[in-house]
Amino acid sequence: MKMQTTAKLNKLRISPRKVRLVADLVRGMNAGEAILQLMHSPKKAARPVKKLIESAIANAEHNQKLERASLVVKTIFVDQGQTLHRWTPRAFGRASAIHKRSSHVTVILEGDAAEQKKSEKKISEGTAEKKTVASKKEKA
Repeated sequence: MKMQTTAKLNKLRISPRKVRLVADLVRGMNAGEAILQLMHSPKKAARPVKKLIESAIANAEHNQKLERASLVVKTIFVDQGQTLHRWTPRAFGRASAIHKRSSHVTVILEGDAAEQKKSEKKISEGTAEKKTVASKKEKA
C-alpha cells in the first residue's frame, strides 16, 4: 500500500531561484539516489536539501513504518519566504536596495508500507496471553 510522508524546511536563507535548481535535480528520484546526487552537487543549496530528504526518510521509517528502499521523491517544491530589506550607499548620496531572500522547501516522499510478518504477530499475541494467564494464577 502506497503511503506518503512530509518534511518541511522553513526560512532557508538562500534565494528560492537557486534552491529550485537543486530541487529540480532530485524530483522523481529514488530517495537513496537523490541523496547521492546531492552529495556530489557543488551548489550551496544541496546540503540543506539533502538534510531535509534525510529527515523525510527518518519520518517515513519511524512514523509511517515505510520501507527505505521503496521511498521516492514524489513532490519537492520551493516557496518564497520572508525577504530582508537592506540598503547600501551609492553615488551622490543615494541608496540602493538589497533584497536578501529566503525559501520554504517542502518534500513529500512516497513508498510502500513495511508488512509485518504474520508469524511474528501470532507469537507476540501468544506470549501476551501466557503472561495474563500466569498473572491471574499468581493473584489467586
